[in-house]
Amino acid sequence: MKNVLLFLILLGSLVLPVVSADNFAKDKLVAWCIVPFDAKQRGPVERAVMLKRLGLKRVAYDWRAQHVKEFEEEILQYKKHGLEFFAFWKGHEEAFRLFGKHKIHPQIWRTLRSPQANSQEAQVATAAQTMLPLVQRTQELGCKLGLYNHGGWGGEPANLVAVCQYLRKHHNAKHVGIVYNLHHGHGYIVDWEKSLRQMKPYLLCLNLNGMNDGAEPKILQLGRGQHEAAMIATIRKSGYSGPIGILDHRNDTDAEIALKENLEGLKKILK
Repeated sequence: MKNVLLFLILLGSLVLPVVSADNFAKDKLVAWCIVPFDAKQRGPVERAVMLKRLGLKRVAYDWRAQHVKEFEEEILQYKKHGLEFFAFWKGHEEAFRLFGKHKIHPQIWRTLRSPQANSQEAQVATAAQTMLPLVQRTQELGCKLGLYNHGGWGGEPANLVAVCQYLRKHHNAKHVGIVYNLHHGHGYIVDWEKSLRQMKPYLLCLNLNGMNDGAEPKILQLGRGQHEAAMIATIRKSGYSGPIGILDHRNDTDAEIALKENLEGLKKILK
């Protein structure tokens, strides 16, 4: 009996650190597209309370012009409720000022444009050059810069990787990486394993979505699509241990309901 008890204690000491380090654990997940897409149009206080109620602790903050006046309150509420201000959409000088004031360093997510050039080499160089002001600004702030796929040339995995490599090689921009969204990657379902392998060394965050052929619908709860279970299995098999995001991104839905549905769907898939 004593030997069995000792074995269980030793087994627990081995297993627990692995579980706590799981990037799919609820408290490690990043909530994304929960500000302008929230049908309830919550303010900073309500949003922080809602996220804490769900057990989520990391937020990627998307915004519109009307939210600028709330930037500081958002930061303060996240601190008050033990939430991590994980990422910020696009960039804004007032936000950058506040990041310095409050000593936080969220990732900055920005769409990589589709450049006009005659060759792939020239396209990569042009796309990288257009990002240089933000590359330099984020470096000064101590923030990572995530090149965000949003369709077109700038959303293709191979091009995202090429621009990352260019910026790191020619501009010492080691803080630049890739934020990849499944909801903007329906064209890469078939060769997902290859695309993931290409991007993995540069991934700063990987945002999940239910995935059907033809993006019908484009935004879909996890567990209700044809392909996301297999794609998530590929992610886990790949050894990717970085941040994972879940979405709201549904204008007609309470963000809490959308997040809860994705949490429940992800839990079923992982089982």
